[in-house]
Amino acid sequence: MVNTLAPETTERAHRPRSVAPAVDGRGWPRRRQAVVAYLFLAPTLLFFAVFLILPLGFALLLSMSRWAGFDLGDIDPVGLDNFTGLFADGSTFLAPILTNTLLFALGTVALALAGSVLVATCIDKLRFQGLWRTLYFLPIVTTVVAVGNVWKYMYEPGGLVNGVLNALGLGSVAFLQDPDTALPSVVIVQAWASVGSAILVLTAGLKSIPESYYEAAALDGAGPVTVFWRITVPLLRPSLLFVCITQFLTGLQSFALIIVMTKGGPGDATNVAALEMYRQAFSYGDWGTASAAAFVLFVVVLMVTLVQLWFFRRKGEDV
Repeated sequence: MVNTLAPETTERAHRPRSVAPAVDGRGWPRRRQAVVAYLFLAPTLLFFAVFLILPLGFALLLSMSRWAGFDLGDIDPVGLDNFTGLFADGSTFLAPILTNTLLFALGTVALALAGSVLVATCIDKLRFQGLWRTLYFLPIVTTVVAVGNVWKYMYEPGGLVNGVLNALGLGSVAFLQDPDTALPSVVIVQAWASVGSAILVLTAGLKSIPESYYEAAALDGAGPVTVFWRITVPLLRPSLLFVCITQFLTGLQSFALIIVMTKGGPGDATNVAALEMYRQAFSYGDWGTASAAAFVLFVVVLMVTLVQLWFFRRKGEDV
């Protein structure tokens, strides 16, 4: 059979077709769509650049410089002298300041976690749960200055706490004046003030536990203690881990309550890293040492966070 197709038609059939550019549903090129997306993100990126990246870079510059905090032309580079000075012989940053910081955070977490679990479990079995949660949450919305001053007066020799001790036949205690009792006294206040937020998280975790587990335990004759340790605590573990991480990080960075109640005294008994940074910068005018201490505290917080995440994921929890 003779091929009746014209030569032009044959060439057109074998000619490669041009691929149309990829466009979205409205016909815009993808590159233009990406540009528009970045334009919408520009205000947020600019905000982070101005208030996060630039201050972080400036703090890093100051940590390796000597500066009194007034004229930018007076910045004097000193290398790593600020960091070595923090850990030099005779320096109080490692002990007792950094030690106080860790003890303050650990004590706050231990007391707040134990108290919030106990209170949340009790509230879950009471009526008017919203009222009780609101009452325990009030310290969170109260200013730190008010909380610190109220407890400071309660700790005074003629205050409420010593009045109760005297009524029980015990002697008065110089809670904030004795170096041995000053830090534990502030830890108690910090834990009391942070219990409210932990209770909200734990009560939400308790509500998520199915009642069928408790009904099965009751049929098996399990007592309240067994139910608490074998059912409530294991199923409440994700909420407990969240509270533990957030409370510990807050404790490592806290200083407002301490500056209100003790100002770091007596001596350095209640001095913590964040308060020392404040003193070095605003009281002594040594912004270089303050910035170096800030980066040391950042490394400590990062290491603690990574250890906690590793430990929790090892236990099979998603954090």
